Amino acid sequence: MEKLTSIKIGIMGGTGYAGIELLRILANHPYAQVTVITSRGESGQSVSEYFPSLRGRCSIAFSNPDNCDLTQCDVVFSATPKGVAMRHAEQLIAAGIKFIDLSADFRLKDAAEWETWYGMKHHCPKLIAQAVYGLPEIYRERISDARLVANPGCYPAVVQLGFLPLLENNLIETDSLIADAKSGVSGAGRKAALATSFAEVSDSFKAYAVSGHRHFPEIKQGLQAISNHAVELIFTPHLLPMIRGIHATLYARLTDESNHLTTAHIQSIFERRFEHEPFVDVLPSGSHPDTRSVRGSNHCQIAVHRPQEGRTVVVLAVEDNLVKGAAGQAVQNMNLMFGLDETCGLQDIALVP
Repeated sequence: MEKLTSIKIGIMGGTGYAGIELLRILANHPYAQVTVITSRGESGQSVSEYFPSLRGRCSIAFSNPDNCDLTQCDVVFSATPKGVAMRHAEQLIAAGIKFIDLSADFRLKDAAEWETWYGMKHHCPKLIAQAVYGLPEIYRERISDARLVANPGCYPAVVQLGFLPLLENNLIETDSLIADAKSGVSGAGRKAALATSFAEVSDSFKAYAVSGHRHFPEIKQGLQAISNHAVELIFTPHLLPMIRGIHATLYARLTDESNHLTTAHIQSIFERRFEHEPFVDVLPSGSHPDTRSVRGSNHCQIAVHRPQEGRTVVVLAVEDNLVKGAAGQAVQNMNLMFGLDETCGLQDIALVP
């Protein structure tokens, strides 16, 4: 087998927050060679002029997606709005290119359900079954052999990781799960919108999409796959007046059979489950993780509580929504798909303060 020396990378949609985060991470990846970055609005402009943080690290210009050649790439990341990746995936995969979609186009296994939640027709439903859900802590082996990876959403990643050990060990009732999650403003994307403008968000805190968020079916699908049981979930997202980060407070009731377990036993179950996971850090018992401890890193930090030794387990989980919740996880998936060390290019320590 020929030794890998570089990976030629294309990025569809390079001007959004996930796009710039991909460029930041890949700039320090020893095998990454970014050859094409598309943007219809910024076509022809130097990437380093548009993002001065990349001066000296990225020497190419944005290309118009209508007339650029992505077939010379080894892998293409799609960091585009919904509905774009599905129009390009089939052709690129047929050309032998690996495809990692950071949008939601291939996350849900039911095309009709996807159309209900995303309000448009799915143009490539035949690829849905082929898509591997890109959460390495669960689907590592399948990702390694995949041609198409559906990168998880930011909320779904942290919620699934937080519930994972409890569901895998059948410790909790699956008909009463609660995910109370808060995200920074970058989770809404880079588009201009009144609701996410500084004057509207600063010094304020609110819930949104309580009646139904697009990540809900993805989270529920993932939790049901882990537990092999039907899941009833209440998922309530909130908007925090900060740029990056997600904090999820997860609630679950222990089953009759597991109610005798001590807090120390439950803590040990989490520690054993994630002992060899490079990007999931189970904190010591009684800890309270904060979002700044993972800002800019690909880590998810988790703490487990059992208030008053009662029947309810409370899991606290934090991640950077742009890294482990998007671009970092996408690069983690790329590493697996090319047989690299999973941590390659992802060793950055969180930015504190």
